[in-house]
Amino acid sequence: MPTNFLSEDQRRRFGRFAEDPDEGQLAGVKAQVLRVAEGLPLFLFLDPCGLGLPFDRIVQTLNQRRSTPRRWQPTEFLMNFSMDAVRRLGGNARSARGLERSSERFDEACGGRWWREYFRPDEPAEADVDEIVAAQYAQRLREKTGMCVQSVPVARKPGQKAMYHLVFGTRSEHGLWFFGDAVARARDAWWEGLEIKEEREDPDALFSATSVVRPDPQEVTDAAVPARADNMERILHRQKRPFKLLDHTLDVFGAYYGQVTEPAARKAVKLLHSSGRTASTGVGGRTHELIVRPPR
Repeated sequence: MPTNFLSEDQRRRFGRFAEDPDEGQLAGVKAQVLRVAEGLPLFLFLDPCGLGLPFDRIVQTLNQRRSTPRRWQPTEFLMNFSMDAVRRLGGNARSARGLERSSERFDEACGGRWWREYFRPDEPAEADVDEIVAAQYAQRLREKTGMCVQSVPVARKPGQKAMYHLVFGTRSEHGLWFFGDAVARARDAWWEGLEIKEEREDPDALFSATSVVRPDPQEVTDAAVPARADNMERILHRQKRPFKLLDHTLDVFGAYYGQVTEPAARKAVKLLHSSGRTASTGVGGRTHELIVRPPR
């Protein structure tokens, strides 16, 4: 937390929090952070080892009103949901020699025993069952908090199972818009980093293995732009009035959410204009603030 944004009293409280050697438990640290952030917008980043906080405690934190007399300050979160833990504890639940206490700890982390239905001892596990559990976890966070929750898998290499999911939650369309853009940029940087690493390890190779399996960024963008334009046209038909891109983030991005960066949305508005489907030109202003108007 950048202390230059805090008041003198808050800086003093944060200093005590940072220097307190007795607050080693995550729950205790969380409570202190919430006290320090009282009356301030809060971005809560949870990156624990192992299973992390119990689900019910996370929900309680996200639903807590850290209010001033005049305003409810927003809370957003980004957390690590371990896929390695899902697979390990799923195997534990299916095994006749599994430890019940380990399954009970995962019950706490998931907010109930629901995940066990996917790892019945007498039934073969479904394909990609770990991803199903991750999707259900995000859905339950949506239902319990009323937040917009997006979950993104993170793997070491292409074709490998995800090590964890980055789970992002916000009550703001701004948060959704810029998270999607950030994920797309991070995805591009990840692919580029893999190619650079392979070239350094084997400089004499004609081409890297990554370059063979990496989706061509231009091809993805070329496919995303008309798809977004069609999405925008559907919103216009549905609403019968102008709309701001930011107010319909997921509908605008569609299946390409987190895959292409923000500028593709402006290109989509321009494509829609060139085909006579909107009066908006897509020129000027910030992309997320563009207004898409019905055709004249």
